Amino acid sequence: MKKLALILATLLMTVSYATAQEDNDNDEFICGTFIGKSPEFPGGIDSLAKFICSNLIYPEDAKKDSIQGRVICRFTIDTDGSVTDIQVLRSVHPSLDAEAVRVISAMPKWTPAETDGKKTRCKFVFPVVFKMDTDKQDKKGKGKKKNKKHIKQ
Repeated sequence: MKKLALILATLLMTVSYATAQEDNDNDEFICGTFIGKSPEFPGGIDSLAKFICSNLIYPEDAKKDSIQGRVICRFTIDTDGSVTDIQVLRSVHPSLDAEAVRVISAMPKWTPAETDGKKTRCKFVFPVVFKMDTDKQDKKGKGKKKNKKHIKQ
């Protein structure tokens, strides 16, 4: 439960998105201030956090080397709600980056953004947080160093 709360808090603090309106002549994005209805994951932000928690698999090589971090990805939510054009903006480690892309690509269709009642493609920036469970590490003696004080009597 603590893990879900941490991920949810991180999502709420760091999720940002840029809107995109299609130019009349081509399929390029015009990014700017969002006016209209923002894109939404089915079931909202809580469902998104649960989806990430239940589908994220910590890569064994990163686990072995205790590699942690936040992979920042950007993707497009198309007019049909599909997730496309996934890019890693901030890399942590190749295996963590690949897992973040895998989880994002496995997302179900979103409710697309709308501007003036018209479905609009939208770019979305999303952090995927990889954090080792320090409670389990502490129990194995590999986590935080315990502060041992010797008391003279």
